[in-house]
Amino acid sequence: MEKHYLFTPGPTPIPPSVLAEMAKPIIHHRTRDYSALFSQVRLDLKYLFQTDQEVLIFAASGTGAMEGTISNLFSPGDKVLVTRGGKFGERWEELANAYGLQARILDVKWGYAPKPQDVSAILKEDPEIRGVLVQATETSTGVSSDLKALGEIVRPLAGTALIVDAVSALGTFDIPMDRYGLDVVVSASQKALMLPPGLAFTALSPKAWKFTESSTLPKYYFDFRKELKNAQKNTSSYTPAVSLVVGLAASLRQIRQEGLEAMFARHARLAEATRRAMAAIGLEPFAKELPSAGVTSVCMPAGLDSEELIKILSDRFGITVAEGQGSLKGKIFRVAHMGFVDSYDILALISVLEMVLVQMGHKVKPGAGVAAAEALLLE
Repeated sequence: MEKHYLFTPGPTPIPPSVLAEMAKPIIHHRTRDYSALFSQVRLDLKYLFQTDQEVLIFAASGTGAMEGTISNLFSPGDKVLVTRGGKFGERWEELANAYGLQARILDVKWGYAPKPQDVSAILKEDPEIRGVLVQATETSTGVSSDLKALGEIVRPLAGTALIVDAVSALGTFDIPMDRYGLDVVVSASQKALMLPPGLAFTALSPKAWKFTESSTLPKYYFDFRKELKNAQKNTSSYTPAVSLVVGLAASLRQIRQEGLEAMFARHARLAEATRRAMAAIGLEPFAKELPSAGVTSVCMPAGLDSEELIKILSDRFGITVAEGQGSLKGKIFRVAHMGFVDSYDILALISVLEMVLVQMGHKVKPGAGVAAAEALLLE
């Protein structure tokens, strides 16, 4: 008998009720049934993004939403500021370069958060910067950004948009788009939204929509203005990922039922329980500042390799955690606690992790991590 337990920061576990909805006979996307479902999805996405603006849906990965943002808001030669503190900060840089933008890089040491005062200083030095590109959570390091502070800096600047990759953050902690003054928020389906990969989401502020009026970069599938007109008619410009949208309707219903405040609190408790457990078994956090509520990055003990740990967890116990990326490969592992994850899942993972580390030669008292997590969860 085989059981599988998924603790990766995308894809994440999918609730049985959502799987059941997606398994139903497919419906056509140009029918009244689909339009009615899509209408409710639009409302529920606004609730999740905490915005009055339309949230566009594309059949794509989160990178598609990131690319669409570049091509819809900017023109060749525009200046943008990229906070680069991990693999996905690098992705903003790569996309900006691919479309002929001038990308100024604010290098952030991996494991640390970008400092709002550094962003402010660069914007004062160069008022021609048209976009500030940041991660709500840098998935490769498990570090979050201070979006509230960044919003306060960029909101007063009519010619500069704050653009947020919230792919692994949306739904894990409070990101009130309108209240914080975030101009673009992008996300995807396979993280806290508890769906398979395949849907990308983009929400634009009124300021960001004004940017789209002057953009001259080429766009076709990811034409935001065209998609907005169709979304407002409860349809899409092209064939949508129908079964995923049906699943999205079900996952958004669950999010509504739990409530945003309760959902954020659950993620915060699971994240803190995970961090305390790792500390109790002698593992150092990789995120030195603003640790994520959705994914915890953990340093391997000296002399041990995360690739071996991940292989043993998978082969012997059916548990999948994520490897480090880029230069962190073999040095860290990442545990996701987002979406359809509860206390039992985290306690089970920690128990098995202790056993595997003992087997690998790490000195740890079995049960220490579980006890630390339980103490937090009982508070």
